[in-house]
Amino acid sequence: MNKAEVYEHLANIYLDSSRKRKKKVKSKASRQFKILFVIIIFIVLVFLTALFINSPKKTSLNAEIAYVIQPDVVKINYNFNVIKKEVYSMDLNSLELSPFKTLAFSVRKTNPEDTVFLRVELTSAFKEISEVYLKDIKYRWKSFRIALADFKNISEWSDMSKLSFIVEEWNTKNKNGVVYIDDVKFIK
Repeated sequence: MNKAEVYEHLANIYLDSSRKRKKKVKSKASRQFKILFVIIIFIVLVFLTALFINSPKKTSLNAEIAYVIQPDVVKINYNFNVIKKEVYSMDLNSLELSPFKTLAFSVRKTNPEDTVFLRVELTSAFKEISEVYLKDIKYRWKSFRIALADFKNISEWSDMSKLSFIVEEWNTKNKNGVVYIDDVKFIK
């Protein structure tokens, strides 16, 4: 065997073994990739299953559609030594309220010993005014829902101009205090 044949023989042995090693490395890496892929798919399926199991049933049927008028807390600070009523009004900008059924908001007073009645008033663009009185506002936050049908003097809900919250002197025990109103919205 001459020198050229020896080199060719060694080259064949080396190239065959390096090809086999590459195949082993490739097959080992592809196996790890497949295992990782299966694990990721399993985690995603578990997450989606948990999401659907924990989600409330018939969400679309229970959901309320609301138009939020005032998301921030409103403070009505009254002092009846000077005036006879304190008013906080919101301009409704000709809001179409005919698709809505309820006015919702939360109210609280600051003095637990005080007795406070709140007048809620809606005004239409045709100057129709109707009010609903809320008795004895509580010291802690309380949510109220008033059906728009309770505002008896309004016949046309397509063009509303104003929503007002009013504290009147004759509807309070103390002559000064604070009433907070929050999360004012109309609900369908």
